[in-house]
Amino acid sequence: MQSKYKVGLMRLNLLAGALLLAFLAPRQTQLASALLLWLGVLWLTLTAALLEFSHRRPAMLPWQLLPGLLLTGLLWTAPEGYALWFWLWPAVLLMPQPSWTLGTNLMLAGISWWALYPLFGPIQAAFVGLTLAVLTAMAMARRHQPQQPVVRQRVRLVPGLPLWSAHQLTEDLPRERARCQREDVHGELLLLEVPRHQLWTTARMLCHQLYGFESCYRLDSRTLAALLLSRDDVQAGQRRSTLMATLPTPRKARFLTLATADDLGIPLADFQRQRTALTTDREFEHG
Repeated sequence: MQSKYKVGLMRLNLLAGALLLAFLAPRQTQLASALLLWLGVLWLTLTAALLEFSHRRPAMLPWQLLPGLLLTGLLWTAPEGYALWFWLWPAVLLMPQPSWTLGTNLMLAGISWWALYPLFGPIQAAFVGLTLAVLTAMAMARRHQPQQPVVRQRVRLVPGLPLWSAHQLTEDLPRERARCQREDVHGELLLLEVPRHQLWTTARMLCHQLYGFESCYRLDSRTLAALLLSRDDVQAGQRRSTLMATLPTPRKARFLTLATADDLGIPLADFQRQRTALTTDREFEHG
């Protein structure tokens, strides 16, 4: 299934959840519960609207933390009405998220359990806690399955855009170098460093400047790469000028030909030591 269809299906699910919360919110007798439900509506609606554009975008407050906070708030303010929602915690813990967010959600799940303890009683609370622990362990085991890192390495970082992981570049680089030699075309690797807060904006702009057979890669939180294919050196020079005129500043850029590219180690090390804003190499320089 293509990414755009997965995104569309997930957007429908998020909007359906928003409609459900919007149906429940006006029927609340407590103001705190109503406000939390309306916040949930707002979060689900915004996530659905921005899903395609913000997929895997790092943020100061990761979006995976918000459902845990909202769920904890509901269980703390109105435990009698939302006790059944406690079983949403395994789904929250199963979501892909940073380690610190996962730890925070685990703590929030414990707080939720404590809020429901007077309602459950000692025996039932112990059973609920044990069941949640088992489900959480199953979720953690699924997160650490050997194939999961490989899947994350190969996935598009933004649905609909040719933006891939650094791991994918290590596989594409020798294949594109061989194609340049076989078809006698000019290939270049662009390395681009931008401020951290501009990374995703710059990545989208760069992707829109690429041809359909070219790709962009996120190497780290500040560095992008792109494989550029042109008919000859003249067209390659024109593309370099166009890209540098289009992409935002401040930035640091380096263009390297693929003619003698073996791996990324030396070019990346040279790029890290680069002090000028723009460097254009005729070939990868070893040493």
